[in-house]
Amino acid sequence: MLRIAVQSKGRLYDDTMNLLAEADIKVSSSKRTLLVQASNFPLEVLFLRDDDIPQSVASGVADIGIVGENEYQERGENVQILSRLGFSKCRLSLAISKEVNYTGPQWFNGKRIATSYPNVLSKYLRQNGIKADIHVITGSVEISPGIGLADGIFDIVSSGSTLVSNNLREVEIVTHSEALLVGNWNLDDEKHQILNEMLFRFSAVRSAQDKKYVMMNAPKASVPEIIKVLPGIKSPTVIPLAEEGWCSVHTVLDEKRFWSIIAKLKDLGAQGILVTPIEKMIL
Repeated sequence: MLRIAVQSKGRLYDDTMNLLAEADIKVSSSKRTLLVQASNFPLEVLFLRDDDIPQSVASGVADIGIVGENEYQERGENVQILSRLGFSKCRLSLAISKEVNYTGPQWFNGKRIATSYPNVLSKYLRQNGIKADIHVITGSVEISPGIGLADGIFDIVSSGSTLVSNNLREVEIVTHSEALLVGNWNLDDEKHQILNEMLFRFSAVRSAQDKKYVMMNAPKASVPEIIKVLPGIKSPTVIPLAEEGWCSVHTVLDEKRFWSIIAKLKDLGAQGILVTPIEKMIL
């Protein structure tokens, strides 16, 4: 049995539970239970505060954990990064009042900075030769400049709406963050086997994200040009149709490039273009 530490609430909790569900690992979503066992996979889920996850994995209370990179950097625990999961993306940034004339990082010399991430901030200040007074706050860091507690803040930024609502502006991005799967260094062979199966499932889920399965009918004479346009995983599948001179072409497209490619396909004579989402993709 493998034990994974997961954030007990918030966006990272939601994204993690969605990932487990898409990987067909069935876990009760009740937030009142500290430890829950999956019904169809040898996995126990331990729900913790996000800042407790790195230590729980390092100490062996949990075998693995999903945690924000911001907390991984701040805690500095001796755990290994097993995978970057690509969700819950944000950044750790310095922000100040909109009215202030900002002249660059050295503006923070002699200033007071409120933060919940003193270790990450201290490292940044040292690297840039800045001497500032760090005020450690747990909670609503963004209100600090407005009540005169600090000249600026160092905090998580996602959309930036919280900064705007508190009359702040982002002036320096110190580091980017995403969800990490971290692990204890001393997993036995049985737990490694379970972990490898989980990583395989996670990879299949991530590979399918933002991908579309596309099928179309096309004149046989246009197939060579159509194949040049299609950026398939290896090469498109081409199947002759009952109607002489026509083929069915199947491929996988990245959603970001979908519309520009579809327009080219139509110009080459493709018809009956069918687009379907991909749930899993094994590479």
